[in-house]
Amino acid sequence: MEPVQIAREVEAVQIPAGTKTTLEKGVEAYITQALGGTFTLQVPSHGGLFRIAGKDADALGKDPADAGAMPTGAGGDLESMIWEQLKTCFDPEIPVNIVDLGLVYGMEVKAQDDGTHKIEVKMTLTAQGCGMGASIAYDAKNKLMALPGVSEADVDLVWDPPWTPQMISPEGRERLGLD
Repeated sequence: MEPVQIAREVEAVQIPAGTKTTLEKGVEAYITQALGGTFTLQVPSHGGLFRIAGKDADALGKDPADAGAMPTGAGGDLESMIWEQLKTCFDPEIPVNIVDLGLVYGMEVKAQDDGTHKIEVKMTLTAQGCGMGASIAYDAKNKLMALPGVSEADVDLVWDPPWTPQMISPEGRERLGLD
């Protein structure tokens, strides 16, 4: 955990509630995670965890690149680029991407008449009561929309089959120290 002092007022999302709030200049915090283009902060004075967008890295005295490498979307086939983008989406409480957590149940690419593509993703969460579900799905949708040639992206949360820890990839299990 890296200590930081908020350098300017910054918009944050409370975890796991997903409530937007503002952290004031001068607030002391600890960076607990910097992955997928966002920062997760522990803010003792505000009683919990908060997510800060990479675009606001300067409020933490950081560069947006410090929030984790983001694919450029250049080169390779669209399906590979989609999976790489999805691997930049993280639950702010877990340092493993949604693909390696086994949360993405399916992905389909549909060609559109205008030459663009629509992406449909079915994903779940580690628990139905996770307050960050809508935020994680929104993050995935925005990252998919940033890919060249994508005109539409739908990310649907589903609950069947229920997620279990056995769905975590070998890479995710290693990162979590489960093996």
